Amino acid sequence: MNKIIELKDVWKIYKIDSFEFAALRGINLDIVKGEFIAIMGSSGSGKSTLLNSVGALDVPSKGRIILDGHDIALLPESDLAQIRGQRIGFIFQAFNLVPSLSAIENVMLPMTFQGILRKERIQRAEKLLDAVGLKEKLYSKPNTLSGGQRQRVAIARSLSNNPEVILADEPTGNLDSKTGGDILNLLINLQKTENKTLIIVTHDEKIAKRADRIAVLSDGQVVKIIKNKK
Repeated sequence: MNKIIELKDVWKIYKIDSFEFAALRGINLDIVKGEFIAIMGSSGSGKSTLLNSVGALDVPSKGRIILDGHDIALLPESDLAQIRGQRIGFIFQAFNLVPSLSAIENVMLPMTFQGILRKERIQRAEKLLDAVGLKEKLYSKPNTLSGGQRQRVAIARSLSNNPEVILADEPTGNLDSKTGGDILNLLINLQKTENKTLIIVTHDEKIAKRADRIAVLSDGQVVKIIKNKK
């Protein structure tokens, strides 16, 4: 199996004055290229911290996170920014779209930081928004879009630099069940047809049951790995 991400005894310790809190406590987890893994656990179990660590938004206090052979804990911020921009796509529950930008401008934004020419940025953004069913909403601002449409823009934006890994933090949490189901189907289709590695933090067992594996967290530790039958 081709492992794309390896977490080896990963700790994340936050220090506030003289108080220390371990959000992650010795996580060991291998993620295979092209798989869909769901991360579950109660509030405060470390799910979002784990996702941020995998996505190079947070550097571990101890341990190693290997992404395609590179230990991200040892890389300078400039290299981490390149990894985040080129290799990883983030989808947030709150969408995190820029309100003053249109849908197509939001999708183009990550490509701007990678030095992609404007003509190519426009063409790629149009193609991505068409793929998520928003061909007619290219120039709409986020405040004129429904929650499901804004999440689709966020998905298109996460794919703008053709990342290998898609990280999603409760991507359907703010959506109704039908729209949430459509979004999940879209993400799973991308995983299957384009061999993307999909990592979703969720409280929803219906979502988790569609994953290849479920990693269950408690008190900053992986307490169970469940392999779903397909």
